Amino acid sequence: QVQLVESGGGLVQAGGSLRLSCAVSEGTFSTYNMGWFRQAPGKEREFVAALSWSGGNTYYADSVKGRFTISGDNAKNTVNLQMNTLKPEDTAVYYCAAGKRIGARGIYDYDYWGQGTQVTVSS
Repeated sequence: QVQLVESGGGLVQAGGSLRLSCAVSEGTFSTYNMGWFRQAPGKEREFVAALSWSGGNTYYADSVKGRFTISGDNAKNTVNLQMNTLKPEDTAVYYCAAGKRIGARGIYDYDYWGQGTQVTVSS
């Protein structure tokens, strides 16, 4: 059973930065690719970024490209999302997910989800 636990959310002013971390159960990286999604109140869950573990390829939503960076630490079993130049529209609950399709952007392509961490960006 894959377990994912997010941390690092909080309140930040527009233009600031936050770093989210997802602790992943051991062995997950050899089987799954990782993604970050977010869901704002009243909106559908949307793709943010993905990491192909075997190839090291990264994928981003247009809305975060150039501002967010996804990375992985195999030794620590974590997947991180560095978020810079944050905007109020980035406010959402952020979820870490694991799935088998490389670079997948759909929620149904992911098999396991964390509980989410709240990110609030004030204007």
